[in-house]
Amino acid sequence: MKRLASWLHCPPMGMLIAAAVLLAVMPITQQPHLLQKLLMLRDGTLLRPLDMFDLFWHSWPMLWIVLRLMTSAPEANCKVKL
Repeated sequence: MKRLASWLHCPPMGMLIAAAVLLAVMPITQQPHLLQKLLMLRDGTLLRPLDMFDLFWHSWPMLWIVLRLMTSAPEANCKVKL
């Protein structure tokens, strides 16, 4: 669990916030996909696997931020080990 918490705290918070905002408002010219998929979820029409993936894809940075805020910040060992 410590390893996961360490991994959650590796990227800078600014980068996660930027990713969350960008993915939440895409596409800019139409109704944002995240809003569209949340409305489909509310209405019970989120049935296709592609729509479920799209909901996940547009909301993963927000989920990451929530998980990061819920865990304490251990000594972040963010080096990539091969």
